[in-house]
Amino acid sequence: QVQLVESGGGSVQAGGSLRLSCAASGDINSLSCMGWFRQVPGKEREKVAHIYIDSGSPRYADSVKDRFTISQDNAKNTLYLQMNSLKPDDTAMYYCAAQRRGLSCVQAPFTYWGQGTQVTASS
Repeated sequence: QVQLVESGGGSVQAGGSLRLSCAASGDINSLSCMGWFRQVPGKEREKVAHIYIDSGSPRYADSVKDRFTISQDNAKNTLYLQMNSLKPDDTAMYYCAAQRRGLSCVQAPFTYWGQGTQVTASS
């Protein structure tokens, strides 16, 4: 089992920045990748970015490319999402998630989820 706890959400003006953190605990070695998702009420959940733990290779949704950066600190078992140039459309509940080894990081639903942290960017 893996536990994920997000922090760092909040409210900013459009154009501002926030950094989200996700502290992971438990059987970290069972994971192949971790990612950030977001969801607005009434809309489907969207994957924002994910990172392959072994290689550190990131992947981004087109909507956040060049504005958001996903990174990991393996010594602290922590995942980050640096969000710059925030737009009102980025307003959502952001979730940290992790995927078990052997399951796709692209096509399969992630296995473990945090409780979410709210991000609001106002114009």
